[in-house]
Amino acid sequence: MDRRKFGVLLAAGMGARKMFAAEVKPEMLHLKRNGWMPNNEALPVLLYRDVFAATGDVATAMEIAFERHGWPPQWRNGVYDFHHYHSTAHEVLGFAGGWGKIMLGGEGGHAVTVRTGDVAVLPCGTGHCRLDASEDFLVVGAYPEGEHWDICRTAPDAAMVERMKTVQFPASDPVTGAGGALVTAWKRS
Repeated sequence: MDRRKFGVLLAAGMGARKMFAAEVKPEMLHLKRNGWMPNNEALPVLLYRDVFAATGDVATAMEIAFERHGWPPQWRNGVYDFHHYHSTAHEVLGFAGGWGKIMLGGEGGHAVTVRTGDVAVLPCGTGHCRLDASEDFLVVGAYPEGEHWDICRTAPDAAMVERMKTVQFPASDPVTGAGGALVTAWKRS
């Protein structure tokens, strides 16, 4: 086995050790429409704290876990410093390095500080924006299989609101899989 493959397996093992050491329960944040930000009143934001070991290649461990649970990773970067939402996809943000302070729900929403090893699952329409971050802040972004994200910076029109209601419902939680919190906390109305 080459060094890179060994490193990936080691990183994945470290992440899994922490994730499944105990029952993993996320904080749930219920958001309502906030000015022009639609948010998602039917589905809560799921905020997992300290679910990946903060050592080794955390980004790769997150990517492996998200992929295994049907949320293929699409990028590594940060969180935009402007308020926006996605009207075509649910999103998971894996915080793989440093720390960041993000605003959820639009201007005047809920400020949360996230650190290496945390994960946020944002339902379609959820506003988010980076307020501050360490220089080493690194985020892994992933979406349910077949979903493609957009960036929206204005209020949705009626057609967009209807389209957001039809975004594919995830089959599994990106952190814990088919029996995870998302499956029980996210209910179609």
